Amino acid sequence: MGDPEGSGPIVSAVRWLQGTLLGTIATVVAVVAIASVGFMMLTGRINWRYGATVILGCFILFGAASIVAGIQSTASVGY
Repeated sequence: MGDPEGSGPIVSAVRWLQGTLLGTIATVVAVVAIASVGFMMLTGRINWRYGATVILGCFILFGAASIVAGIQSTASVGY
């Protein structure tokens, strides 16, 4: 199943956005965010629930491709 006709610029823009959001800069920002949130959780300056939400959000952001692939493979088994 390919992309529909005329969707070339849209697909290119989405791929650029994906590359930007999951690139090196985003990875560095996520590592710094997790480290700082983890340190703040250990020192008691931040709620553990909020800290866990930030860490879970980073896992979901960077694991989104694997999550979608798993859902698609599970859905295609029924056909």
